[in-house]
Amino acid sequence: MRAKYAVKQISVFLENRKGRLLEVTEALKEANINIRALAMAESAEFGILRLVVDNPEKAKTALSKCGFTINEQDVFAVEVDDEPGSFHKVVRVLAEDDINIDYTYAFVGDSHKAVLIFRVQDESIEKALEALSQNGVQLVEPIFFYS
Repeated sequence: MRAKYAVKQISVFLENRKGRLLEVTEALKEANINIRALAMAESAEFGILRLVVDNPEKAKTALSKCGFTINEQDVFAVEVDDEPGSFHKVVRVLAEDDINIDYTYAFVGDSHKAVLIFRVQDESIEKALEALSQNGVQLVEPIFFYS
């Protein structure tokens, strides 16, 4: 099940200085890469920009050529109704199966649906996908993100 639902996320490590995010977006624009989802976490000295893009391999190449330090992780996505309690339902299923969520981010899609992206430990992905599927949570196939 993991291979069917694994979405490639690219993490870009950025010095916390003026213009650095602009350089990332410029590199992706020049490579004709579409950003489908993103989240950014920062500290005083650096930030981590997490991206789901339409062509992860091409994006990694473009960013590496520009000198960015990048990493790739498997994440998974679920689609829920865009209404109160939907996020809670997913988190509850994972918690009840003793699956720790490293981080999550979301965006609102079409048709009053929200897409939630989750990162759990690699050894927990299969267990998470199985638990969610068994509890009626709609898993999102990677083709949703890729061109």
